[in-house]
Amino acid sequence: MGSFNTVKIFSGSQSEYLAKDIARYYGKELGGYTLRKFSDGELSPSFEESIRGCDVFLIQSTFPPADNLLELLLMVDAARRASAHYVTVVIPYFGYARQDRKDKPRVAIAAKVVANLLTSVGVDRLMTVDLHAGQIQGFFDLPVDHLEGTSIFVPYIKSLNLKNLLIASPDMGGAARARNFAKFLNVDMILCDKHRKRANEIASMQVIGDVEGMDVVLVDDLIDTGGTLCKAAEIILGKGANSVRAISTHAIMSGKAHENIANSVLEELIITDTIPLKQQNAKIRVLSVAELFAKAIGRIRDHESISSLFINHQ
Repeated sequence: MGSFNTVKIFSGSQSEYLAKDIARYYGKELGGYTLRKFSDGELSPSFEESIRGCDVFLIQSTFPPADNLLELLLMVDAARRASAHYVTVVIPYFGYARQDRKDKPRVAIAAKVVANLLTSVGVDRLMTVDLHAGQIQGFFDLPVDHLEGTSIFVPYIKSLNLKNLLIASPDMGGAARARNFAKFLNVDMILCDKHRKRANEIASMQVIGDVEGMDVVLVDDLIDTGGTLCKAAEIILGKGANSVRAISTHAIMSGKAHENIANSVLEELIITDTIPLKQQNAKIRVLSVAELFAKAIGRIRDHESISSLFINHQ
């Protein structure tokens, strides 16, 4: 049988910092992989060891630039052509997920395009955490393991022992996510209603619910420029809250995000390492998703349920 169904874990060039930790928790070294670039920027990935008959896990977040996504697609194709038995892509941050519907005329549904691309190169399974919209799972005709950041964040919030804890969603779209947190922590939740003039620019915001004397934790799936979270924190504190923190799984941190967070009224911003932080920030605390993904890989290998990794089953 040789190495039939041996698990091998590889990392794309942009997620090696996280993939090393995932492999370590799983109990394996990362497999040998090289990405060569032609002088015009063309990518040429290759595996430096045999993967014939192996269950291959390819780890790469698809944050911009689009090279990350293209590299992952080429890795899948290389694995298929090298006779891998089963190819699972592990995409901690699934890029283009914000474009999940036609919200105005003549726009692309980019999340569906990405799903089509991944399917077309022969992916067998997808593993990710906290998709911007859960329905993106339906864009795939293959198994999607959609892990939840709650299993990392909820224990951390509990460890803070906040007296008057209250969960908040910075917008209406995140209400279900915030309600999940509130349920697991057995506390109430409030909503912020925001109106945008254009992308990354808020025209107005109001708080629905009473925050006086409360220790508020804002919950979002991603933070881009930080405008929404900082504005929400400011308004909540202005309405008499005792303290405001924020949780965000994916720290895109573009534009003046670091400056916005550093100068905000937030006590801290708690994020994960699905996207690497470009600079240090005293207000940001990073929790790792490495162990969560490693456990999920182990359960997939053993054909076990991954539902035990969700907090409501713990």
